[in-house]
Amino acid sequence: MEQYVIKGGAKLQGEVDISGAKNAALALIAAAIMTEDKVTITNLPDVRDINVLIESIQDIGAIVDRVDRNQVVIDGSKISSVTVDYEFIKKIRASYYLLGALLGRFNKAEVALPGGCDIGTRPIDQHIKGFNALGARVMIEHGMIKTKADELIGSHIYMDVVSVGATINVMLAAALANGRTVIENAAKEPHVVDVANMLNSMGANIKGAGTDVIRIKGVESLHGTEYAVIPDQIEAGTFMFAAAATRGNVLLKNVIPKHLEAISSKLLEIGCTIEEYDDAVRVIGNDNLRSTHVKTLPYPGYPTDMQPQIAVTLAVSRGTSIVTESIFENRFKYVAELVRMGANIKVEGNTAIINGVDELTGAEVSAPDLRAGAALVIAGLAAKGFTVVDDIIYIQRGYENFEVKLQKLGACIEKVNSEQEVAKFKLKVG
Repeated sequence: MEQYVIKGGAKLQGEVDISGAKNAALALIAAAIMTEDKVTITNLPDVRDINVLIESIQDIGAIVDRVDRNQVVIDGSKISSVTVDYEFIKKIRASYYLLGALLGRFNKAEVALPGGCDIGTRPIDQHIKGFNALGARVMIEHGMIKTKADELIGSHIYMDVVSVGATINVMLAAALANGRTVIENAAKEPHVVDVANMLNSMGANIKGAGTDVIRIKGVESLHGTEYAVIPDQIEAGTFMFAAAATRGNVLLKNVIPKHLEAISSKLLEIGCTIEEYDDAVRVIGNDNLRSTHVKTLPYPGYPTDMQPQIAVTLAVSRGTSIVTESIFENRFKYVAELVRMGANIKVEGNTAIINGVDELTGAEVSAPDLRAGAALVIAGLAAKGFTVVDDIIYIQRGYENFEVKLQKLGACIEKVNSEQEVAKFKLKVG
């Protein structure tokens, strides 16, 4: 079983290139099968979730040419099935985007119920509500979500809660529905905008993405396109907090600074220096970081996917901080692992009270999910001594070449496969 072994104490220094956004790319791959023409997607992150989704669309007949690790050409003209029951698809949450894509193109779809990280209940009721409003019938049978429509008809849909997944899924289906669709209380995340932009480049008529009201005029068909995935704001944020927690100085390249404003503002509050450029951000930490309070919110608020990373940084900052999680109820499962490293954190309901300590100490810890796993790596980088992070399969779901990028910044980290390799690493680095 693969692990990361880390010797902490090095300040991260240098430049890092940020990959394409996983959360955007997953939806873009689904959108690509909505036309019979070829669709080229560039700046694709080479991570486990992306590769599983690509294999699943190949399983139903799509032809995928992997031009290189970050570019694919998808030809959906030979799709022969609308049933996606690929063995691994249950492991990724974004498998539900295939529902909207296949429903839009073929008026029917059957997709295995999705999995992903266990960070709390993520109901699909808003997806079902949206599909029903468009005239589709939805059933859940034998672990499959089945949806079918005689004809998709545009509708006015009010989302009861802000849901990125439901907003994108309904947008996919509505792009090929007859008539006009209005989605109110829509999610405003950058990847919602990215999906709308790619669909528009394929001939869709979508306006208002990035606001809370999205208007869609259905079109008869979509055509091919070439499209580049936006930079990953969560990967960028992870490296920003890694720089802060290690008191380093890191320039992040290939980013959209506006997408990082909620993260940058918190780093400024705790005492970091932030320098913004057109497509880059520099984060400079210092030895006297201070406490702050943060609450996760839908975009443009502070992202839930960045909650564990700020918690680790606050654990080694002066004073008492309060982190409130308002999106997912199981997002503090990593706290027990941090406490084993010497952190002083108490969880009460959806709130973590963090009393900063002078230093963390290395330990063997397990990644409970994707973002918490990345946060535990940051903790290991900031800690004294050696840290071993288990279950890194979670981290590989969403970070491309994570340990390689950290090594280039001076981190003492390696991916290993056995206790012998851990021992060898410890002997090598002392």
